[in-house]
Amino acid sequence: MIGRHKDKVVGSIAEALAPLKDGMTILVGGFGLSGNPEALIKGVVERGVRDLTLVSNNAGNLGKGLATWLEAGIIKRVICSYIGGNEALHKAMGSGAVTVEMTPQGTLAERMRAGGAGIPAFFTPTGVGTVVEEGKETKEIDGKRYILEHAIKGDVALVRAQKADRFGNLRFWRTARNFNPVAATAAKLAIVECDQLVPNGVIDPDDVHLSGIFVHKIVHVPEHENAFEFRTVRKREEAR
Repeated sequence: MIGRHKDKVVGSIAEALAPLKDGMTILVGGFGLSGNPEALIKGVVERGVRDLTLVSNNAGNLGKGLATWLEAGIIKRVICSYIGGNEALHKAMGSGAVTVEMTPQGTLAERMRAGGAGIPAFFTPTGVGTVVEEGKETKEIDGKRYILEHAIKGDVALVRAQKADRFGNLRFWRTARNFNPVAATAAKLAIVECDQLVPNGVIDPDDVHLSGIFVHKIVHVPEHENAFEFRTVRKREEAR
Protein backbone atom coordinates (compact mmCIF):
# COMPACT_ATOMS: atom_id res chain seq x y z
CA MET A 1 0.00 0.00 0.00
CA ILE A 2 1.33 3.43 -0.90
CA GLY A 3 1.28 5.74 2.08
CA ARG A 4 1.40 9.49 1.85
CA HIS A 5 4.94 9.53 3.26
CA LYS A 6 6.40 6.86 0.95
CA ASP A 7 9.93 7.74 -0.15
CA LYS A 8 10.43 7.19 -3.90
CA VAL A 9 13.94 8.65 -4.13
CA VAL A 10 16.64 6.35 -5.51
CA GLY A 11 20.36 6.83 -5.26
CA SER A 12 21.45 6.80 -8.89
CA ILE A 13 20.38 7.07 -12.51
CA ALA A 14 21.39 3.44 -13.05
CA GLU A 15 19.14 2.30 -10.22
CA ALA A 16 16.22 4.34 -11.54
CA LEU A 17 16.59 2.88 -15.03
CA ALA A 18 17.10 -0.73 -13.94
CA PRO A 19 13.56 -1.79 -15.02
CA LEU A 20 14.18 -0.79 -18.68
CA LYS A 21 14.17 -3.63 -21.21
CA ASP A 22 14.60 -4.00 -24.96
CA GLY A 23 11.54 -3.18 -27.05
CA MET A 24 9.86 -0.87 -24.55
CA THR A 25 7.85 2.24 -25.45
CA ILE A 26 9.45 5.24 -23.73
CA LEU A 27 7.62 8.56 -23.34
CA VAL A 28 9.99 11.49 -22.82
CA GLY A 29 9.05 14.97 -21.65
CA GLY A 30 10.59 18.18 -22.90
CA PHE A 31 10.19 20.50 -25.85
CA GLY A 32 13.15 20.51 -28.20
CA LEU A 33 16.05 20.72 -25.76
CA SER A 34 14.03 22.60 -23.14
CA GLY A 35 12.90 20.72 -20.07
CA ASN A 36 14.72 17.51 -21.06
CA PRO A 37 15.50 14.85 -18.45
CA GLU A 38 19.15 15.09 -19.50
CA ALA A 39 20.67 12.64 -17.03
CA LEU A 40 18.01 10.00 -17.65
CA ILE A 41 18.41 10.35 -21.42
CA LYS A 42 22.14 9.76 -21.09
CA GLY A 43 21.53 6.89 -18.69
CA VAL A 44 19.34 5.02 -21.19
CA VAL A 45 22.24 4.87 -23.65
CA GLU A 46 24.51 3.58 -20.90
CA ARG A 47 21.87 1.03 -19.88
CA GLY A 48 22.28 -0.60 -23.30
CA VAL A 49 18.63 -1.30 -24.11
CA ARG A 50 17.64 -1.42 -27.79
CA ASP A 51 14.71 -1.53 -30.22
CA LEU A 52 12.90 1.24 -28.35
CA THR A 53 9.80 3.11 -29.47
CA LEU A 54 10.28 6.76 -28.56
CA VAL A 55 7.34 9.11 -28.02
CA SER A 56 8.33 12.75 -27.67
CA ASN A 57 7.66 16.16 -29.16
CA ASN A 58 10.87 15.71 -31.12
CA ALA A 59 13.87 13.42 -30.99
CA GLY A 60 16.55 15.88 -29.94
CA ASN A 61 18.58 18.31 -32.01
CA LEU A 62 22.15 19.43 -32.67
CA GLY A 63 23.43 16.03 -31.54
CA LYS A 64 22.04 16.63 -28.05
CA GLY A 65 19.25 15.16 -25.98
CA LEU A 66 17.35 12.34 -27.64
CA ALA A 67 19.51 12.65 -30.76
CA THR A 68 22.07 10.64 -28.79
CA TRP A 69 19.64 7.70 -28.81
CA LEU A 70 19.46 7.88 -32.59
CA GLU A 71 23.24 8.05 -32.89
CA ALA A 72 23.54 5.05 -30.57
CA GLY A 73 21.13 3.08 -32.77
CA ILE A 74 18.79 2.11 -29.94
CA ILE A 75 15.52 3.40 -31.47
CA LYS A 76 13.39 1.51 -33.99
CA ARG A 77 10.34 3.82 -34.06
CA VAL A 78 9.60 7.45 -33.26
CA ILE A 79 6.21 9.07 -32.65
CA CYS A 80 6.72 12.83 -32.67
CA SER A 81 5.34 16.14 -33.90
CA TYR A 82 8.49 17.90 -35.08
CA ILE A 83 11.64 16.91 -36.94
CA GLY A 84 13.11 20.26 -37.96
CA GLY A 85 16.89 20.31 -38.27
CA ASN A 86 17.45 17.01 -36.47
CA GLU A 87 20.02 15.52 -38.86
CA ALA A 88 20.28 12.29 -36.87
CA LEU A 89 16.57 11.62 -37.37
CA HIS A 90 16.66 12.59 -41.05
CA LYS A 91 19.50 10.11 -41.63
CA ALA A 92 17.81 7.34 -39.66
CA MET A 93 14.58 7.84 -41.63
CA GLY A 94 16.39 7.95 -44.94
CA SER A 95 18.27 4.72 -44.28
CA GLY A 96 15.16 2.92 -43.07
CA ALA A 97 16.71 2.27 -39.66
CA VAL A 98 13.89 4.14 -37.92
CA THR A 99 10.22 4.49 -38.79
CA VAL A 100 8.57 7.81 -37.93
CA GLU A 101 4.93 8.61 -37.21
CA MET A 102 4.24 12.32 -37.43
CA THR A 103 1.40 13.66 -35.27
CA PRO A 104 0.22 17.27 -34.89
CA GLN A 105 1.64 18.72 -31.69
CA GLY A 106 -1.63 19.29 -29.85
CA THR A 107 -2.90 15.89 -30.95
CA LEU A 108 0.26 14.24 -29.61
CA ALA A 109 -0.23 15.87 -26.21
CA GLU A 110 -3.90 14.88 -26.17
CA ARG A 111 -3.10 11.29 -27.18
CA MET A 112 -0.85 11.00 -24.13
CA ARG A 113 -3.35 12.77 -21.89
CA ALA A 114 -6.05 10.39 -23.10
CA GLY A 115 -3.79 7.42 -22.36
CA GLY A 116 -3.36 8.61 -18.80
CA ALA A 117 -7.07 9.31 -18.38
CA GLY A 118 -8.19 5.89 -19.61
CA ILE A 119 -9.75 7.27 -22.81
CA PRO A 120 -9.00 4.82 -25.65
CA ALA A 121 -9.54 7.25 -28.55
CA PHE A 122 -11.05 10.62 -29.43
CA PHE A 123 -12.20 12.62 -32.44
CA THR A 124 -10.38 15.81 -33.44
CA PRO A 125 -10.68 18.25 -36.37
CA THR A 126 -6.91 18.72 -36.49
CA GLY A 127 -5.48 17.37 -39.73
CA VAL A 128 -8.76 16.94 -41.58
CA GLY A 129 -8.17 17.23 -45.33
CA THR A 130 -4.39 16.72 -44.99
CA VAL A 131 -2.03 13.74 -45.04
CA VAL A 132 -2.72 13.38 -41.31
CA GLU A 133 -6.15 12.02 -42.22
CA GLU A 134 -4.86 9.25 -44.50
CA GLY A 135 -5.79 5.75 -43.33
CA LYS A 136 -7.76 6.96 -40.30
CA GLU A 137 -11.41 6.65 -39.44
CA THR A 138 -13.42 9.84 -39.84
CA LYS A 139 -16.82 10.86 -38.56
CA GLU A 140 -19.14 13.75 -39.22
CA ILE A 141 -20.48 15.40 -36.08
CA ASP A 142 -22.86 18.37 -36.33
CA GLY A 143 -21.90 18.81 -39.95
CA LYS A 144 -18.14 18.84 -39.38
CA ARG A 145 -15.66 16.04 -40.15
CA TYR A 146 -13.34 14.72 -37.47
CA ILE A 147 -10.43 12.26 -37.36
CA LEU A 148 -10.28 9.41 -34.87
CA GLU A 149 -6.98 9.43 -32.96
CA HIS A 150 -5.97 6.66 -30.58
CA ALA A 151 -4.51 7.18 -27.12
CA ILE A 152 -0.82 6.61 -26.44
CA LYS A 153 0.38 4.58 -23.48
CA GLY A 154 3.96 3.80 -22.59
CA ASP A 155 5.95 1.35 -20.56
CA VAL A 156 8.15 4.08 -19.06
CA ALA A 157 8.07 7.88 -18.89
CA LEU A 158 11.20 9.96 -18.36
CA VAL A 159 10.32 13.30 -16.79
CA ARG A 160 12.17 16.45 -15.73
CA ALA A 161 10.78 18.52 -12.85
CA GLN A 162 12.10 21.69 -11.28
CA LYS A 163 11.04 20.61 -7.79
CA ALA A 164 9.92 17.33 -6.26
CA ASP A 165 9.18 16.12 -2.77
CA ARG A 166 10.07 12.61 -1.71
CA PHE A 167 6.60 11.26 -2.52
CA GLY A 168 6.80 12.61 -6.06
CA ASN A 169 4.61 15.69 -6.04
CA LEU A 170 6.08 17.80 -8.84
CA ARG A 171 6.43 21.40 -9.87
CA PHE A 172 7.71 22.23 -13.37
CA TRP A 173 9.68 25.28 -14.49
CA ARG A 174 7.64 27.45 -16.84
CA THR A 175 7.76 26.10 -20.43
CA ALA A 176 9.23 22.81 -19.16
CA ARG A 177 5.65 22.15 -18.10
CA ASN A 178 4.97 20.92 -21.62
CA PHE A 179 4.83 17.20 -22.36
CA ASN A 180 6.26 16.19 -18.99
CA PRO A 181 2.99 15.87 -16.99
CA VAL A 182 1.03 13.99 -19.68
CA ALA A 183 3.96 11.66 -20.34
CA ALA A 184 4.06 10.72 -16.66
CA THR A 185 0.35 9.93 -16.48
CA ALA A 186 0.38 7.78 -19.63
CA ALA A 187 3.14 5.39 -18.56
CA LYS A 188 3.16 2.31 -16.35
CA LEU A 189 6.38 3.54 -14.72
CA ALA A 190 7.21 7.25 -14.35
CA ILE A 191 10.84 8.10 -13.55
CA VAL A 192 11.59 11.70 -12.58
CA GLU A 193 14.82 13.64 -12.40
CA CYS A 194 14.42 16.81 -10.39
CA ASP A 195 16.50 19.96 -10.03
CA GLN A 196 15.47 20.42 -6.40
CA LEU A 197 14.48 17.76 -3.88
CA VAL A 198 12.50 18.97 -0.87
CA PRO A 199 10.85 17.28 2.12
CA ASN A 200 7.21 16.25 1.90
CA GLY A 201 4.90 19.17 2.68
CA VAL A 202 7.26 21.90 1.46
CA ILE A 203 5.51 22.32 -1.90
CA ASP A 204 2.25 24.18 -1.37
CA PRO A 205 -0.67 22.04 -2.61
CA ASP A 206 -1.67 24.87 -4.95
CA ASP A 207 1.79 24.69 -6.55
CA VAL A 208 1.70 20.96 -7.31
CA HIS A 209 1.53 20.56 -11.09
CA LEU A 210 1.50 16.75 -10.99
CA SER A 211 0.46 14.59 -8.07
CA GLY A 212 2.94 12.09 -6.68
CA ILE A 213 0.43 9.29 -7.23
CA PHE A 214 1.66 9.20 -10.85
CA VAL A 215 5.37 9.03 -9.93
CA HIS A 216 7.31 5.86 -9.12
CA LYS A 217 11.01 6.77 -8.95
CA ILE A 218 12.85 10.05 -8.33
CA VAL A 219 16.50 10.97 -8.89
CA HIS A 220 17.93 14.25 -7.64
CA VAL A 221 19.99 15.87 -10.42
CA PRO A 222 20.90 19.44 -9.42
CA GLU A 223 23.15 20.26 -12.40
CA HIS A 224 21.92 20.44 -16.00
CA GLU A 225 23.26 21.78 -19.27
CA ASN A 226 19.94 23.40 -20.24
CA ALA A 227 21.24 23.81 -23.77
CA PHE A 228 18.56 26.22 -25.00
CA GLU A 229 18.20 28.34 -21.88
CA PHE A 230 20.29 31.49 -21.91
CA ARG A 231 20.09 34.76 -20.05
CA THR A 232 20.27 37.57 -22.60
CA VAL A 233 20.88 41.13 -21.55
CA ARG A 234 20.74 44.00 -24.02
CA LYS A 235 22.20 47.33 -23.09
CA ARG A 236 20.25 50.32 -24.23
CA GLU A 237 22.30 52.64 -26.35
CA GLU A 238 21.97 56.20 -25.19
CA ALA A 239 20.71 58.64 -27.78
CA ARG A 240 23.43 60.93 -29.03
